Amino acid sequence: MSTTISPFVKIRRELHQIPELGFQEFKTQKYLLDYLQSLPQERLEIKTWKTGILVKINGLKPSKMIGYRADIDGLPIVEETELPFLSEHLDQMHACGHDFHMSIALGLVTYFTNNAVNDDLLFIFQPAEEGPGGAEPMLQSDIMKEWMPDQILALHIAPEYPVGSIAVKEGLLFANTSELFIDLKGKGGHAAYPHKTNDMVVAACSLVTQLQSIVSRNVDPLDSAVITIGKITGGTVQNIIAERARLEGTIRTLSVESMAKVKKRVEALIKGIEVGYECEAQIDFGCMYHQVYNHEELTREFIGYLNENTDVNVIECKEAMTGEDFGYLLERIPGFMFWLGVDSEYGLHHAKLNPKEDAIDYAISFISKYIQYKGNE
Repeated sequence: MSTTISPFVKIRRELHQIPELGFQEFKTQKYLLDYLQSLPQERLEIKTWKTGILVKINGLKPSKMIGYRADIDGLPIVEETELPFLSEHLDQMHACGHDFHMSIALGLVTYFTNNAVNDDLLFIFQPAEEGPGGAEPMLQSDIMKEWMPDQILALHIAPEYPVGSIAVKEGLLFANTSELFIDLKGKGGHAAYPHKTNDMVVAACSLVTQLQSIVSRNVDPLDSAVITIGKITGGTVQNIIAERARLEGTIRTLSVESMAKVKKRVEALIKGIEVGYECEAQIDFGCMYHQVYNHEELTREFIGYLNENTDVNVIECKEAMTGEDFGYLLERIPGFMFWLGVDSEYGLHHAKLNPKEDAIDYAISFISKYIQYKGNE
């Protein structure tokens, strides 16, 4: 006996099968466009930007534009869920819930093409959230300059919260983040003659340990910061001393001031490594994401609306060290982001992440009510 699923759960499963990395979301973009073009077009305007899409729904008597953003890229992770709709791209996975984000956004677009509101609505399907960052350049595009929302909202799935709940707070929600890449070059040689070499594996190990002292000894204990080295590469075979090593990691801080201080200390420690290990070092801070700072009044209004008009369980959460380039949009446009409960045993960026699909139609229902309320103020 077949089990009927909602059309947007079906969409989520189909999108889950075609995850693509940042600015490579070609199949994803085509899938989204095909669906959007199947909707009634009377009030729709659709434009593309790189692999992203912007959808404007013209209002009946517009006085403002309300924006909604969904990110569309996947991660370079080999999926281990054993789901029947497993990723067809073996080394890529929607391990951060962007398949949920897209299907919810399509549900909202569908609703508002059939249920007009007074104000204009803009739905942003943004590429490259996981890297190298799509929000900032998209914000600077000619399309966004023409279609700049007056306020904006977005969600992110949260495996730790149950379906039927959201978590949100006024003010700071997500941290400032920066990538970190360090390349060390010394002198390689035979493992039997270490005195004739400058071993970059040893230098890299020493540097990793020293980097951890920054958080414990250079950041205000009442502030928060994280330095994580997630990948180290170096050397070629077991009996050759490594001439090169590379460290790849991330920096996260709750304040802009701490980010500047951490970076300054990283640079100082690397200079010390160069002297101490007689090597050359290069540092690249890569992409930096601005903090996600929720507009106090709009967030408070959103919480009040949900409490008075829906059965959503609203949880007041603490700030997280998560990074999200939605922060660039919030820097320019008043708005907020919230966590959507999806109740998964495994967390974000895990190869076994398996959110509960009940959250999709639930989210479409309460978000459409809120946008309808805002769009008819």
